[in-house]
Amino acid sequence: MSADPHKIFVCTSCRYRGSNCQPGFELIKKLQDALKVAAPVVGDDFEVSGIACMAGCSRPCTVAFRASEKATYLFGDIDPDVDIDDLVAFAQQYRDLEDGWCSSGERPGKLRRTALARIPAAMIVTEANEVMVS
Repeated sequence: MSADPHKIFVCTSCRYRGSNCQPGFELIKKLQDALKVAAPVVGDDFEVSGIACMAGCSRPCTVAFRASEKATYLFGDIDPDVDIDDLVAFAQQYRDLEDGWCSSGERPGKLRRTALARIPAAMIVTEANEVMVS
C-alpha cells in the first residue's frame, strides 16, 4: 500500500435544490475541523480539498474518497449539518481497508445508501518488459 495521503474531494459547485446556496465550502471547513479533532483515531493522513464539479448535480453535496491502490468512492446527498460524523467514520474505515473495498452494509450511517459510484483502483501490470494499465 502506498504512503501517499488519502484524499477527500468535496464538490464546490453543488447547489441545494431550488437555491443558489453552494454548501461545498461549508462542508470542506466542517470536515477539516472534524478530522483534526478525530486525528487520534482516524489519523492525520487525509487531505480535504474542493473540486469544481464531480457531476453529481442532482444529488448535492458530492464527496469523493480516493487513495493510491484503493477503490475510489463518490457519495451524494451529503448534508454539511448532518453527515460529518458519517464522513469521519468512513474516513477511518477507508484508511484501514487495504484495498478500499467495502460493501454498502459495512459503511457508516447514511453512506450505506448514498454511494453514486465505487471505482476500482487502477491495476498496473508488467509483462515481458511491457507495461499494461487496466
